[in-house]
Amino acid sequence: MTASAHRAAVLGKPIAHSLSPVIHNAGYAAAGLTGWSYTRIECAAVELPDLVAGLGPEWAGLSVTMPGKEAALAVADAASPVAAAVGAANTLVRRPDGSWYADNTDVAGMVHVLTDAGVSAGVAVTVLGAGGTARAALAAAAQLACSAVTVVARRPEAVDELRPVADELGVTLTPAPWADAPRHLSTADVVVSTVPKGVADPLAGAVAWWPGTVLFDALYDPWPTPLATAADAAGCRIVSGLDLLLAQAVGQFEQFTGVAAPREAMAAALTAARAG
Repeated sequence: MTASAHRAAVLGKPIAHSLSPVIHNAGYAAAGLTGWSYTRIECAAVELPDLVAGLGPEWAGLSVTMPGKEAALAVADAASPVAAAVGAANTLVRRPDGSWYADNTDVAGMVHVLTDAGVSAGVAVTVLGAGGTARAALAAAAQLACSAVTVVARRPEAVDELRPVADELGVTLTPAPWADAPRHLSTADVVVSTVPKGVADPLAGAVAWWPGTVLFDALYDPWPTPLATAADAAGCRIVSGLDLLLAQAVGQFEQFTGVAAPREAMAAALTAARAG
C-alpha cells in the first residue's frame, strides 16, 4: 500500500476551510503510508455524482461534508445500516471491485466523544436543531441505548422530517418549541447542539445549567461558543466539533487505508493547525 499512489479527498462547498487534509495527511505520515495523499475538492451536491463517476482507480475514499451527504448516499452501490437509517453518508469507500460503499462515521464519532466525556447508556438527550447533524445525533443516541430524545427546533416541520429517521432507529422523538429550550437544556443529561453559529447564542445566559450535563456543541469555528462558555462556567463537561472532526476522521482513515489510525499524531496535527 505504501509503494503505489492512493488518493482521498474531502468534498463540499465551501471547502477551503476544511481541516480534514491536515488530519488525514498527518495520519498517513505517522503510519508510513508514503504513497497516500488527501486534498480538498470544491463540490456541490448536484456535482457529486459526475465527480465520483469520473474518479480513477487510485481513489481509495472520499470524505463528504455539507451539502453533499444525501447525494453521497445516493451514488453508493451499498451502504452501512447506520448510513441507510440516517439517510446521509459522510464517507465513500472504494471497494476492490471498483464500487463505492457509503458509511456515516459521524455517528460512531459522536458515540466515541460522548462516551469519552462520561456519557453512559440510557441518558436523557436533548438535541438543538433538526437538520442533518441532528440525524446523526439521533443515531448516536440510539447506539447509547437512549429510547427517547427531545428535539428542540425553530421549525416544527423540520422535526416532522426527522420522525422517519427516529422510527427507523427505534427512538421516540419528543418535539419541543424553541421558546422552551432553556427548560429542556436545564434538565438534560446530554445536550447536543447542531444549529448554525449564532443561533444558540441567546440561550447562553438563559439556561440554569446542571453541572452534571454534558454539552456537545457541533461547532468549532468560532470556538468556544457562548453556549459552551456558559455551560463550562457552570461546571458542565464540554465536547466540541473539533472532537467530532477528529473522531469521524479516524473512522474514515481506517476504512480508506485498512490500517489502524495513529490517533495521537492526527490529534496533534489538528491542535497545531488550530493554534496556527
